Amino acid sequence: MTKALRIIAVFVLGVVALALIAALLVYPPEYVYRVLVWQESDAFDWQKFPEHPLHASPTAYHFEVSPDPRVKALFRQLSGADDWYSFLEENDTQAFIVIQDETILYEKYFNNTRRDSIVTSFSVAKSFTSALIGLAIQEGYIRSVDDPITTYLPELFGRDSRFSDITIRDLLLMASGLEYKEFRPWILNGDDPLTTYFPDQRKIALENTRIVDPPRLYFQYNKYHPQLLGMILERTTGMSVTGYLQKKIWDPLGMEFGGSWSIDSQASDFEKMETGVNARAIDFAKFGVLYLNRGIWQGKQVISSSWVDESIQPHLPKDYEIYYPEWFASMPGKLYYKYMWWGMAREGDDHDFAAWGDKGQFIYVSAHKNIVIVRHGTDYGIPAAEWIELFYEFASRF
Repeated sequence: MTKALRIIAVFVLGVVALALIAALLVYPPEYVYRVLVWQESDAFDWQKFPEHPLHASPTAYHFEVSPDPRVKALFRQLSGADDWYSFLEENDTQAFIVIQDETILYEKYFNNTRRDSIVTSFSVAKSFTSALIGLAIQEGYIRSVDDPITTYLPELFGRDSRFSDITIRDLLLMASGLEYKEFRPWILNGDDPLTTYFPDQRKIALENTRIVDPPRLYFQYNKYHPQLLGMILERTTGMSVTGYLQKKIWDPLGMEFGGSWSIDSQASDFEKMETGVNARAIDFAKFGVLYLNRGIWQGKQVISSSWVDESIQPHLPKDYEIYYPEWFASMPGKLYYKYMWWGMAREGDDHDFAAWGDKGQFIYVSAHKNIVIVRHGTDYGIPAAEWIELFYEFASRF
């Protein structure tokens, strides 16, 4: 028995060694290391990747503060928790902020986190990317969301002429028809690890993208889309994406703290466009208030109101059940996706919208109640749908 076990162990180690050698022949060692050692992304990825710094605004803006006990009471009622603070603490929350009429009604921090603690965005970064595309159009760097992406990324046309059918709008809507398989039988070649850990994201987005269907047929979440948009921003503005964010959003909004945008590697020096904006929760809240106010910040039009309206208005195709995945039907309101924002259509013309990242990063905006809710955490704690339900019902009843 002992001899047989030794033989099996040697065989398994041999297979693992051969697989590792094969991986190193195909992929950069840095990528193999990240996938095998770092494994699943977490809320502290910002400590692992190199970064482009974001600097605190020269003139910091501070919200008015007027604590309102009704916030805690209503959330406690809606959640069914005995104690709302304990509920947030036990469900992996780092920060929770409620703002109405540009006044902080509730602001608390949990699990060894403070107001000046860095939290990460995960896919909330995509909503920032969308805003930057709108600004680049506003400033004339990009002509229109209906431009073919090959206008700015001609290498794609050289690989497959059908890329010219895909527009910037299709990328923003996650409806390009590009293949995206989160995981494949061999752990290293899934699109999720590639778009998360590959040390040259420009290369992987330009060379590893494949068309499987015509654009605009259906929604499919695809992390190559923000990378392609990031390259378009670089090429048209002549700036790094972080530099453009600093100039057009970070400084004008009076961000109180600095932060960063994680990059793929020092050698490539390209932002992790699918994720990786790292900042303080109170500054993320300012981005939500900017969109709540249709692009106006303290009386100044930072982003055009037409772009904000276009970005968040309901996108509800007639073939909704075919266009969107089945799980959309389980969410409150009528869930939709528009320009890298998630939306919840209400009865009539009202709708809420949110920037939403993995592990439960939320900037939730309810325009009809003039409310912004920010939640950051190391994990969801409760299912994502339950967070959305809590925010939706709070905005309905408050």
